[in-house]
Amino acid sequence: MKWKQQLFGMKAYQPGKPIEEVKREFGLEKIVKLASNENPYGYSPKVKAFLESDHTNHAIYPDGYAQNLRTVMANHLGVKETQLMFGNGSDDLIAIVTRALLYPGVNTVMATPSFSQYSHNAEIEGAEVRQVPLKDGKHDLKAMLEAIDENTSIVWVCNPNNPTGTIVSDDELTNFIQKVPSDVFIVLDEAYFEYVNSPEYKDTLHFVEEYPNVLVMRTLSKAYGLASFRVGYAIANEDIIKKLDPVRAPFNNSILSQKVAIIALEDQEFIQETTEKTALGKKQFVAFCEKHQLNYYPSQANFILFEVKADSDTVFKEMMKRGYIIRSGNALGAPGYIRVTIGTEEQNEEFLRLLEEVLTELGVFA
Repeated sequence: MKWKQQLFGMKAYQPGKPIEEVKREFGLEKIVKLASNENPYGYSPKVKAFLESDHTNHAIYPDGYAQNLRTVMANHLGVKETQLMFGNGSDDLIAIVTRALLYPGVNTVMATPSFSQYSHNAEIEGAEVRQVPLKDGKHDLKAMLEAIDENTSIVWVCNPNNPTGTIVSDDELTNFIQKVPSDVFIVLDEAYFEYVNSPEYKDTLHFVEEYPNVLVMRTLSKAYGLASFRVGYAIANEDIIKKLDPVRAPFNNSILSQKVAIIALEDQEFIQETTEKTALGKKQFVAFCEKHQLNYYPSQANFILFEVKADSDTVFKEMMKRGYIIRSGNALGAPGYIRVTIGTEEQNEEFLRLLEEVLTELGVFA
């Protein structure tokens, strides 16, 4: 068969281990998953109430244009309905953008380590991938600008960055966008923006109005707790959306996901409570790292990447035996580190107690 040559040797995205698999493997009854940056508080109580009384007819196709959700989202963001595109999660939006703009002969610039799906999709399309190492855990925007040339089609800025949780400040981002050539598409991936509380981070939607080559991506999978409903959205000027929309699959959001998204957007009180609890939870991890002199990145997301001074895979496996699923830094381009989703106060306390136990057994702590 005539496979794309670039598919040979590629591997599918590896998500965190499923809860049921870990239960079976280690004979555990309780598992806490802190691997995929999901919301430990679930979703809005209003969503729960809706799901308990919902009588949606799932035998019919959804509205491919997501008109009701589009209207609510446009009002929520203060943008035109024609400036929006919805995806089956942010992953779908990334695939749409790369399919539209990447092909053999062009290149794409991104930080590393960052979200793996940028490079993964670029490789599938046969484009050259230019990865610029982070500097102190942050995007090295100067080096990224230097990597751009006349064949660059897309540049990605993951802000906050996954897996480090660091941000690009408003001043840094403004300076960067001003210097990127106008024919290079700039994608600002803001999957975790609801969690940011730094005064250096400003709302980026004004860039969409000021620069015709900027697209902002966000999602309802993280702070809104709707990961399984798969609702991502992009904001750009109308011309960009018109170019991208033909690439989008016709019915890429289900009837149920559209309804649930509308309800979730209306409960901003839940988002505020979630982000405040998450900020307090991060302080638990920071205190642990500082107590034990472990390096950590100042995260503005709902996770933290920190040093364990041991093999990341070993720590990952030992914590899994104790009922906690996390991500090994080896899988994220950060050996010697682990990435942990911020859980509830009780989950964080137990996790850190067990981690201290593991690192003591491994000889990291005396």
